Order: sequence, then structure tokens, then C-alpha cells
Amino acid sequence: MLKQKNKIFQFAAVGLASIALLAGCNASEASDKDSGNGDKVRTVKVAFDQATKPISYIDDNGNPTGYDVEVMKLVDELLPEYEFEYVGTTSDDLLIGVEQGKYQVGVKNAFFTEERKEKFVFPQEFIGLSSAGLVLRKEDEGVKTLTDFATKGYSLAPIAANNAQYTIIDEYNTANPDNKVKLEAGDAFTVDVVQWVNEGRVDGGVMIEGPFKQQVLAEDGPYYNLKDAVVYNEFAVIKTWPLFNKKEQKFADAYDKAITQIKEQKKTNDISTEFYGRDLFEVLENVNR
Repeated sequence: MLKQKNKIFQFAAVGLASIALLAGCNASEASDKDSGNGDKVRTVKVAFDQATKPISYIDDNGNPTGYDVEVMKLVDELLPEYEFEYVGTTSDDLLIGVEQGKYQVGVKNAFFTEERKEKFVFPQEFIGLSSAGLVLRKEDEGVKTLTDFATKGYSLAPIAANNAQYTIIDEYNTANPDNKVKLEAGDAFTVDVVQWVNEGRVDGGVMIEGPFKQQVLAEDGPYYNLKDAVVYNEFAVIKTWPLFNKKEQKFADAYDKAITQIKEQKKTNDISTEFYGRDLFEVLENVNR
């Protein structure tokens, strides 16, 4: 009888072990798939800021798109060993999620900063270019540069210290100690720059050209009624980067090979024109950052 009970326990143990093994296999298959030729395909999560049209957003059909997303789709096509899963989220969640490994990479029109270098893997190759400018009232359209803005002693809309736009202004101030822009760290990652300027709460604010066009110049933009009241004056074109989790160096290296080929074929130029209305790569030789 005792032997029979031992056999029953042994069969039960084997059964549980088999179930656990099958469960483990299923869990692995969620991130690694068979490509059909015996090679494993790794599924990686690509986070994107879903509220920064035309940089990255969700279109009317519920599909992820925008400059950053469309370039990453081309990267995916050249990396058969990876399958990209796009996750729309907020800027803050993207940064935290990539750092913690919830996402393997994130795209959000990100500028390079030394602080971010400590938290993320930056690849060798940038993903795109971004126009940064000052939003001003129409009567101040003669203010073309940060030097002009600082000389007038104008007030700037607050920028969160963890926003790379803050770093851009801070770098200018460091280089120009006798003519600094009044830089205030804000509580929120971004503020409604167009509204703040229009209401006279500040004299100007830093903004990216793409969102300015969507908000002010597009007929369906929320501030289209202000198209003759505010202006956008570009003061810099800056390289933008995908942010990889610290454990994803191999993935970042694969990205580098793919994006290099994509740039050589001028596909990034075409996508820039499609989403930004201009080929920012035409001014690449003058880009210092």
C-alpha cells in the first residue's frame, strides 16, 4: 500500500513538473517566436509618446504613426530577428518605463543630455532632427535668437528640469553668462506655451516646430484662431535619439546598422518632409547638437 502511495505521489510530482515546464515554454514564446526557418524572433516593446503629433501619435484609425514611429517601422523591417510591438504612452511613463525595462526602447523626439546618458543607452546613430524655436507674440517677431530674447530681458515659460529643452537653454546661459535667458524650472514636464504667450503670462516659450504647426497653423488645430497673433522663430535644429534600456546594447547596435542603411537611402529625408513639411536633413551640416 505504501509503495502504491509513493507511486501516486511520484506521478503527481511528474505531472506538476510537466505543467510547469509547459507554462515556462508558453511564457518564453510570448517574447521569442520561431521565424519559420529555425531562427528565434524576439518581440521588443517600442514605447512612443502618443500626444506629440506629428512626431509620434495615434492616427484616426487607431494606428501608431508619426516621424519617429515610421522610421522605427523601417528599422523593424531590416531586423528579422526582432518584432516591434508599439506601445503608446505618456512622455513621463516612457522615460520611467524604458529605464526600468518595461519597454526596451522609447521614441519621443528625445534630445541628448548627460543626465539621460546615465539612465539610457544612446546608439551611435540619431533617429531624426527637430526644429526648436521661440513662440512669441506677433509684435515680437523680430526676436530671432536666444541672444535677442535675453537682451530684451523677456520672461520665458517654465520648463521642467528633466525636459531636455531646459538643458538647451541652460547650455546657452552657461555659454553666455553676461546675457542669460531667465530660466525657470516648472513643475510640469511641459506647459501650454501658446496659451501662456497669448495671455501675456510670459513673453515667450520654447516649442518644437511640428507641434506648433499642428496646434496653430493647421485648420483643425486648437489654436488656429491665434495663427495671426503668435509666431514661431526657429533658433536651433537638434538631433533626436531613441532611448534604449541599459541592458539593450545589442539591440541598440542592431538599430545602428539598420538606421545607417535607411539614412543612406534617404528615406529619413522623405519621412521628414512627409510629417514636418520640410526636409530637416538639408541643414544637417549646420547642426551642432
